Amino acid sequence: MPVDPTPLASQLLIALPALTDPNFAGSLALICQHDAEGAMGVVVNRASEYTLGEVFEQMGIDSDDALLRAQPVLAGGPVHPERGFVIHDGSHGWDSSLAIADDLYVTTSRDVLEVIARGEGPARVAVALGCAGWGAGQLEQELTENSWLTAPADAELLFALPLEARCQAAAGRIGVDMQRLADYAGHA
Repeated sequence: MPVDPTPLASQLLIALPALTDPNFAGSLALICQHDAEGAMGVVVNRASEYTLGEVFEQMGIDSDDALLRAQPVLAGGPVHPERGFVIHDGSHGWDSSLAIADDLYVTTSRDVLEVIARGEGPARVAVALGCAGWGAGQLEQELTENSWLTAPADAELLFALPLEARCQAAAGRIGVDMQRLADYAGHA
């Protein structure tokens, strides 16, 4: 009899050194949705080759905010790399939003980007292209194979820390020093 998954939504997945898949090695992923059918998340510690200004231009959205336009867009994962995922705080009154946790949402509709470009959007925002997906039971299997650690997500980590500091910071929140971990897994 299959075991129901433990919901991991709003948790961070920290790739352990033994995880060598180039899509996820060294990554930190925010799990946005998790149920018996699988999981969806967004990698939050890798910059894509695009800036938010370039995404705005491709979508025909105007913004005069130079700092906003220079913000790097995240490489959110190998699934739907052409699709935008906006992780943000504030209300979720957009056309296509999913509540991840209290005051943390992911939105995939254009309307949130339009208000961000005008300076009227959520206070804290991270934009990613693409996401990560796991089929039914796949993430649970990867966790038993010691591919990932889990840690609670928080706004400071997701919106304030530099990308290169996020993985170690997430691990540190659960008392783990990533530089002290071996690059192989074992089972007792």
